[in-house]
Order: sequence, then structure tokens, then C-alpha cells
Amino acid sequence: MRDLDRSSGGVPLVTLADVAALAGVSLATASRALNGSKNRRVADDLRERVLEAARRLDYAPNPNAQAVARGRTDSVGLVMHDIADPYFSSIAAGVIAGAEDQGLAVTIATTGRRPGAELESVARLRRQRARAIVLVGSRLSDQVATARLIEEFEAYVEGGGRVAAITQPVLPVDTLAIENRAGAQALAQALVELGHREFAVLAGDPAVMTSQDRLAGFRDGLRRTGTRLARENVLRTAFTRDGGYEAMRRLIARAPAVSCVFAVNDVMAVGAMAALREAGLVAGHDVAIAGFDDIETLRDVTPALSTVGVPLRDLGTQALGLALRESGTPVEVVRVAGHVQLRESTPPATGRTLATALEEARVLRA
Repeated sequence: MRDLDRSSGGVPLVTLADVAALAGVSLATASRALNGSKNRRVADDLRERVLEAARRLDYAPNPNAQAVARGRTDSVGLVMHDIADPYFSSIAAGVIAGAEDQGLAVTIATTGRRPGAELESVARLRRQRARAIVLVGSRLSDQVATARLIEEFEAYVEGGGRVAAITQPVLPVDTLAIENRAGAQALAQALVELGHREFAVLAGDPAVMTSQDRLAGFRDGLRRTGTRLARENVLRTAFTRDGGYEAMRRLIARAPAVSCVFAVNDVMAVGAMAALREAGLVAGHDVAIAGFDDIETLRDVTPALSTVGVPLRDLGTQALGLALRESGTPVEVVRVAGHVQLRESTPPATGRTLATALEEARVLRA
């Protein structure tokens, strides 16, 4: 073994070979004792000799070597569309909190909603030997892209990894599936009970399954009460705050006789409220508005936004728990119900509509 006297001024690098030599074992045995192994176990007496030698030499294991030996790292991959979106950041907070409890680090990959970005991120995490992957975000009605993502997950699982997702139950992985359709249906029925009869919906791209599910559920809820949603009052836009703003501006330009607007997520509703303010209108007074998700940001929104509440932070923690289960554990789909939260933005109907509010505003300006 080479001279490890540190008094000469330099600090020599202690290698695994040094530990093996001091313990009187092979390099392979020392590696298995310190880094773990998926296939071979080291006898307890040999393992203690190696650990004692490592302590004496102040040896620090190489994380990359540990990953190779174990087939995994102490890192969890989190793949989501947009960390700046409060929906995703709340879920991320839950994942991170759960990882800290397990002594794990979280590597976050954001896709920016780019086609193919999820696949790239998952492939990168597989190469990096992430212990587990949590995928968050709506599926798209793109069967080719879904099939390629499934293939990548299958390769990752075959290598000892495990995946959990917060999305629609269309992937062969543990999934927390938010009941988007049922939640939107319940919201529609609650709004009709408040006396609203004329609605508009700010919906996302038809390819986004979350948007489609929530629109279908809302329409079904109205239908069950004998209320019709006019086709021209469904406005397609980006599934973002700016998308909600842009769609509401288009609705204001048309000035339909609508008393209540449903945005298929809360950030779109926040954008819509900004467009109303810009037009000199007041959400909850001139027109009712509701969203979906109950993001934390709503605590600072005035008037308080009616929505369908989903336990976002808890979902993140729960998804991580599913992803960290032992390999080979049967895949599980957990249905997550939303709960209607009626607040100041949707008061009982008074007969006031977007059309009448805009006409009053025009008269006042004249």
C-alpha cells in the first residue's frame, strides 16, 4: 500500500484499492462491502474489516461507483411540464419533502410542454440510474408518443427502476389519477344550483386529455340539470395563465349573454380574471368565474376563486411513496377525488351577464 502520511503537506487521495489492501481483501470484495451489490453479499466479518479500514483511511466512496454496484443512485427523477406553474410546484414540494425524509435527492426535469421532451427526460434519468421516477402531467392523445414512452419505462423497470405518475391511467405504472371528469361534473351542478344557466368554458388544446376530461365532465353536469353549453361558448386556448387571459379577451370581444365562466384549470382562471379587470369588469360581480385544482396561489386572489380542490402537495408525497416500493410490486391505480369549493367568485345568479355588464360599462364611458 502506498504511503498515506499526510504530514508532508499534500493530501493524497485514498482509493478503494488502499482500503482493500489495508483490510486484506480483494478489490471486488471491498467494492461490494462499501457500495452494495444487487447480486452478491459480503460476509459480515469481511464487511466489518472493510468498513474499519475505510474509517481508518477516511475513505469517501465514489457515488458513481455506488450507482454501478447497486444499479441505482440516491436520486429520484421528477419529470413535469412547468415548475413555474403553481400546480406543478405544489406537487414538486410534496415529492421533495418525501425524498428528504428518505435521505434522497430530487432531480427535476421540466419539459416546457415540448413534444418528445418527456421521453428525452426519462431516457436521461434511466442512463443516470435514478432510483425512481415520478412523472407529472396530462397525457396527450398521441398514441405513437405514448407507446414510445411506455417502451422507455419498460426498459427502465427491467433495469430495476420503478415509476409512479400523476396523470390519466394510460401508462403501465403506478398512477394517481385525478377524477377530472367527476370533479367538473359536480362543479357544473353546483353552479346551476346557484341559478346560473348560461355558461362559457375556457378549454385547452383538444389533445390535452385533462382539458378534454374536464370539459366533458362539465358539459355532462350541465346536461344532467337540463342546461345546454353552446358550442360557440367553448373557447380553445393554451393550458396556461396567458391562455386563459387570451381566451377571456376573445369572449369579452363577443360579449355573449353568459353569467358564469369555467376555466379548466386555476391558472387559466387567474388569467381570465386579469382580462376582466383590464376591461373594467369585476369577477364575481359582472360575471361569475370558476377554476379547477385549488392551487396555493389562490390565497392571494381577489375575489376568492371557486374551484375543485385537489390535494396537490399530498399527491407528490404519495406518488414518491409508490415509486419507492420494491421492484416487482403489482402496479396500482389510485383514484383521487376532487371537492367543489364555492367561493366569492361565483355568487348566486342575479340575471346579470357579461353582455349586460359590458353594455353598462360602455354607457358609463360615453
